[in-house]
Amino acid sequence: MLESVIASPEVVHYICKRFDIKMSKKLGQNFLIKRGIVDEIVHAAELTPGEPVLEVGPGIGTLTQGLAQSGADVTAIELDRRLLEVLDTTLASYDNVRIVHGDVLKLDVPTIMNHKPFKVVANLPYYITTPIIMSLLESKLPPLTLQLLAENVIKHNMISIRNPMVISITYSEAEDQLVVNNSLRPKKSVQSSGIGLRNLSSRYRLICGREITIEHTSDLFIVKIPLLHE
Repeated sequence: MLESVIASPEVVHYICKRFDIKMSKKLGQNFLIKRGIVDEIVHAAELTPGEPVLEVGPGIGTLTQGLAQSGADVTAIELDRRLLEVLDTTLASYDNVRIVHGDVLKLDVPTIMNHKPFKVVANLPYYITTPIIMSLLESKLPPLTLQLLAENVIKHNMISIRNPMVISITYSEAEDQLVVNNSLRPKKSVQSSGIGLRNLSSRYRLICGREITIEHTSDLFIVKIPLLHE
């Protein structure tokens, strides 16, 4: 199992106190404090040594450390200037990590990633998840895989250290579609009507005559969305 020293309440508290870091509500910051969650995210990303991976919003480096320990070539884009010094300290022992300061929505991501295919692994606040996904998918070099934690999914699913919530968005070149899936562990206290997905599917069918496919297994919820081309 990957070791992730930063991913504990005690270490996160120590780092925040040492650097006088208070999480910004404006930026939707939240720092992972469970090593098991970091391990599961890294495992789900299926990274290989030397493989380019982009992390958006590394924070204090909790998930970044797990990515670095996989041997992947990690580029982390951080908007909050206060955290640059923290990252330089917490990730000092990893020579396969590069920190870039800036707004991922304004940066030239393909150039930053050397115009090569890459994966994206990120712990994102809900309010910025969609803009970042769309920005990456509309770039000249879409990422091969997005592994994202979206806060809204947690509303309908149980989450634990042993079974973290993982969402993936992949592009199927053979079928020319996005495949979106998330681990499925519905909360008994929250019933989903499914109206939102049915409305989306109906509108998609009306506008372009193509179908959105919705599937699920005992532990996975899957939505397949055909891409539209001009």
